[in-house]
Amino acid sequence: QVQLIESGGGLVQVGDSLSLSCAASGDIFTNYAMGWFRQAPGKEREFIGVVSRPGDATRYGDDFEGRVTISRDNAKNTASLQMNSLKAEDTAVYYCAATTFVIAVSPGNYEYWGRGTQVTVSP
Repeated sequence: QVQLIESGGGLVQVGDSLSLSCAASGDIFTNYAMGWFRQAPGKEREFIGVVSRPGDATRYGDDFEGRVTISRDNAKNTASLQMNSLKAEDTAVYYCAATTFVIAVSPGNYEYWGRGTQVTVSP
């Protein structure tokens, strides 16, 4: 099993940048590709992006391409999300998740989830 803990959320301003971190423990970190999702009130969980096990490949959701960078540090068992030019619509709970798939975009393909971290973007 993998335990995931997100950090870095909070209140930010429109136009700011956001940096989130996900710390993993338990199983071997490099057994998993690491994804980021978000969920706003009343909406479905939305795929942001995923980074491959060695960290040499990424895939982003269409709405995030060019605005988000996802990376990982396998020596520190952490994954990171950087989002620029924040908008009020980016307000959501942000989750990191682990999958044994090479790359996965569907939440159903992720075996382990963190509890999430709230990000609120203030106008």
